[in-house]
Amino acid sequence: MEFFALSGMSFLFGLFFIPVLLGLARSFGLYAVVKEREAQVFTLFGKVLGVIDEPGLRFPMGYFGIKALLVPFFGKRYLVNTMLRQYYLRDQMVNSEEGTPMGVGIWYEKQVSDPVAYLFINSNPEGSLQANVASSTISTLSNLEMDKMLEDRHQLSRKVRATVSPLSEKWGYKLGSVYIRKVAFTDRQMVDNITEKVVKRLVQVTSAMKQDGENRVGLIKSQTAYKVSQKMAEAAATRPAVVGEALNAIAQQDSEVLDAVLDVMETEQLIASHAEISLIPDQAQVFVSLGEPSQDPPRIPSSRRGLALDPRAV
Repeated sequence: MEFFALSGMSFLFGLFFIPVLLGLARSFGLYAVVKEREAQVFTLFGKVLGVIDEPGLRFPMGYFGIKALLVPFFGKRYLVNTMLRQYYLRDQMVNSEEGTPMGVGIWYEKQVSDPVAYLFINSNPEGSLQANVASSTISTLSNLEMDKMLEDRHQLSRKVRATVSPLSEKWGYKLGSVYIRKVAFTDRQMVDNITEKVVKRLVQVTSAMKQDGENRVGLIKSQTAYKVSQKMAEAAATRPAVVGEALNAIAQQDSEVLDAVLDVMETEQLIASHAEISLIPDQAQVFVSLGEPSQDPPRIPSSRRGLALDPRAV
């Protein structure tokens, strides 16, 4: 029973009294817990005693000596967040060289680099930095040509950062990236006019590109047709020589075969002409009237018997 009683008392002591003792030790400055991206500034009698920015369990007496025990009574401990933070300022009004009112959005990063300067140099460093960034952006972009304002935002952003950085360092801030993200028109009528001009310009460019494509296609077609006609003409000019050589070769070998080939070629020409023809017996005689009637009717040659043209076709 005594064992269980001692165990219960130890448990209750550990559950209630140990956290209380640790809280008292922390309040009296015996130790301090420093978080990630955090700095603790210790002051004594209105003067800065020192800064602890290494995360973990720290003992101020190891940094400042016996003076650390007087901080809870005659001084103060400040917690400063040193994380990298991002801000975006919307609709900063500027006027272009043409007098056009425009809204500018500026994005920037900031981080506390000197906790002491952040606490004691400026009473409102965040508001002062924001106002400084806005005023520097307005002074940099005002009275610029609209083309430069829309196209050279990278160089303008670097110029704004170079202007603001010296003051921000005095206030304990380290200014990170600065970028002009948006340049917008505030006049609705002007936006509509610019949109209409852009649409017309796009239509004009599209029609010009289409016409240029059609011209190129037409040029390619004409060049192709010229080359094809040239090759066809060369082939047509070569054909009579080839056919003549073949006919000469046939005539040297067999004249009857030559006559048969000529008959076939003549028949193909007649068929291609779509002329009306009449077939007559071999012994028949054909009378052709050309002006005055002839006394002796012409006789069909023996080599061309069996085929006669229509007199109207003749």
